[in-house]
Amino acid sequence: MRRIRQSDKLKHVRYDVRGPILTEAQRLEAEGHKILKLNIGNPAPFGFEAPESILADMIHHLPNAQGYSDGRGIYSARTAVAQYYQSRGLKDCAVEDVIIGNGVSELITMVLQAFVDDGNEILVPAPDYPLWTAAVSLSGGTPVHYRCDEANGWNPDLADIEAKITEHTWALVIINPNNPTGAVYSEKTLRGLVDIARRHQLVVFADEIYEKILFDDAVHHHAATFCGDDVLCLTFSGLSKAYRVCGYRAGWVMISGPKEVAEDFLEGLVLLANMRMCANVPAQHAIQTALGGYQSINELIVPGGRFYDQSKLAWKLLNDIPGVSCVQPHGAMYCFPRLDPEVYPIENDEEFVLDLLRAKKILVTHGTGFNWFEPDHFRLVTLPSEDVLAEAIGRIGDFLATRR
Repeated sequence: MRRIRQSDKLKHVRYDVRGPILTEAQRLEAEGHKILKLNIGNPAPFGFEAPESILADMIHHLPNAQGYSDGRGIYSARTAVAQYYQSRGLKDCAVEDVIIGNGVSELITMVLQAFVDDGNEILVPAPDYPLWTAAVSLSGGTPVHYRCDEANGWNPDLADIEAKITEHTWALVIINPNNPTGAVYSEKTLRGLVDIARRHQLVVFADEIYEKILFDDAVHHHAATFCGDDVLCLTFSGLSKAYRVCGYRAGWVMISGPKEVAEDFLEGLVLLANMRMCANVPAQHAIQTALGGYQSINELIVPGGRFYDQSKLAWKLLNDIPGVSCVQPHGAMYCFPRLDPEVYPIENDEEFVLDLLRAKKILVTHGTGFNWFEPDHFRLVTLPSEDVLAEAIGRIGDFLATRR
């Protein structure tokens, strides 16, 4: 029989956060091993629960959430999103500028399908959330990775971005707060990024899903606030992380800037929104409650709060391991430590994390899985309780002792 193969469109598509290493972890689990999964930022398995007000509101609206909604989302959710950005200084944001999606992941894919033609180049940070690179490739575009500078707190290297712009460059992706590094960009950095987009007439895609998870004196600035009326900006965010409801799949994209020059693109985006019928309707009813009510995340991101304390502990314990260094995260829920190549001469970081998994039953993600350039990093989720984190990082330290 003729062999049935995957589409050539998947040739350059990878999503290693749930790739071969997870498959090996599942094989080990089937053999009876207990695996500590520190590969995905999913709060629920680690005891983080959704705010009760969100649960109550969804339950209340279930009888009226059985049919399709408007393809762009229910009016109350879109209004709440628009008012949220108005309160953040984007006073021209309106209901028609908002599209609700099944999480940010769906919206990234949908926006890029509407935007990218074959051969278009999209600037994506390295390291990045790998869905951006995969979705650009799947849409027929070419992801071009610009370097974030570890020695400068993982801030984007503006000169590297400038050097990589060509006549085929169409957009600039900004992930802030950053996954996987936990960097939170300053106003100066964001102004520099937007200035590059303005001078080269690039669209800005701002992934801001971690905007509420900030530590110490870190301040989040929306990229859209610096884009004005001459840089088109699409801002992505949602409820998954700050409200601990990853499974509800409730996200949005907000469009700002010179929409009049993007009418054709936006028409295509609405077409795709309508083709998938609508986003999950019950979860859409949670958006207004989440954005307008008491912000329970605030208790978690200050000293004594789990997000805060666990991030600080993981950062300290990783830096205590000989040959390991980790830039302090100022947001999100990850650490992205570096393994000194002089101490750990790793040639294949995917094999390294597979060896760690088999030896210590700890599942992390290798740095090149986030499109980092060298095999000298890995990402660790900081969601487990402090005692579990200490045990896990202790096991990692024991494993690394055998590799020095």
